[in-house]
Amino acid sequence: MPRPRRTLVSLVDTPYYHCISRCVRRAFLCGEDKFSGHCYDHRKQWLVERFKLLTEVFAIDICAYAVMSNHYHLVVRIDAERAQDWSNDRVISRWGQLFTLPDVVARHQSGAPLLEQEKELVLSLVQQWRDRLMDLSWFALCE
Repeated sequence: MPRPRRTLVSLVDTPYYHCISRCVRRAFLCGEDKFSGHCYDHRKQWLVERFKLLTEVFAIDICAYAVMSNHYHLVVRIDAERAQDWSNDRVISRWGQLFTLPDVVARHQSGAPLLEQEKELVLSLVQQWRDRLMDLSWFALCE
């Protein structure tokens, strides 16, 4: 029976993981579909560019990858120490490359005065994002 990813990933044991994502129902990720005659080779470059962007944003490095006709493999290394060393502004900047920032965080970045509760909210969001930026599930969600 499958187990949730949070029970499989243990950074104490190893920071390296092999991930697989595949298409279903005879869908093609790359290559030529012999049934329809369509060629999907252009998608491989899309994936490589997306992997590059994600490694620039996340504290996760890609050690190796292979893109096949209906699936791909990634061998990744989670660098938790690097994520912990990021400043709060750097975490906000990285998160903002993939997601829309809440108004309170945008006001914080612009230097506008914030209430004490808003400052606490910004700090809690930054910690949540820092954790997510070194989380394999969030990395897979953004692929």
